[in-house]
Amino acid sequence: MQKIKIEVQYFNGCPNSEAVLKMVKNFIDKSELQIEFKEILVETQEAAKRYKFRGSPTILINGNDIEGLEESKTSSLSCRYYNNGIPTEEDIKEVISKFN
Repeated sequence: MQKIKIEVQYFNGCPNSEAVLKMVKNFIDKSELQIEFKEILVETQEAAKRYKFRGSPTILINGNDIEGLEESKTSSLSCRYYNNGIPTEEDIKEVISKFN
């Protein structure tokens, strides 16, 4: 089983950022997998461009967006809308299972 990398990119002020960070950290605490976690606070337009920011909050698993959203070519500091509500721990498990 390969090591899993989970990254949450966000900025303060979007309503779902705190909930997603809490959910991801809870998932990691309960998981028996080897997970490398990185929390990235995107505070400037320049940082948004550098990270090809998809909106706040974004969850990347091994560099892949949890919903398969491509990198943004016109990144900006914007809040992200998830079609089915914010991702869950089950969503994370499902994406991770594809790497094993």
